Amino acid sequence: MKAPFKKVLLCLCLVCTFLVSAQDSNTSSTKPSLQNTTESNRYTTLFAAVKATEMQDILDESGPYTVFAPSDAAFERFSNAKMEKLINATDKSDLKSLVTYHIVPGRLTASKILRAMCKGSGKASFTTIQGKKLVAHMEGYDIVLTDPIGNTARITAADVNQKNGIIHEIDSVILPSKM
Repeated sequence: MKAPFKKVLLCLCLVCTFLVSAQDSNTSSTKPSLQNTTESNRYTTLFAAVKATEMQDILDESGPYTVFAPSDAAFERFSNAKMEKLINATDKSDLKSLVTYHIVPGRLTASKILRAMCKGSGKASFTTIQGKKLVAHMEGYDIVLTDPIGNTARITAADVNQKNGIIHEIDSVILPSKM
């Protein structure tokens, strides 16, 4: 087989595989994304960080946004003590930088991420509302995000549709810079 044909075939296989696996987690809501994260027991740390930075109204009323939402288990691996310190700090700039690094403007579904990776020879770069790049690539059947430091996070639940965007649950906290 010629190399370009292999590339197209690989991209089609990846897109089809991910779409089939994402259908199980694809739900729809007429509520803003942060209202749903508040009602879920999986994102209490993320919501506490958003609330501490006073971003909940902005994120609930504007958009669309794609939120790469670390689960509470991801924050536990990151460091509960560090998160508590960031949330309770007088200066919230580091916390706001962390929160906004997990948000990309627009409705970025898993299939759009995969299409971007196909166009980018297996990698795609997205600019967060924080201003830094987030790189996506595939490892096996998983979409993996890599931050500028080299930390990675896998999307574990994709395409949770919200009124003003979409949420992808990730298994690790990603960082815009060393904290």
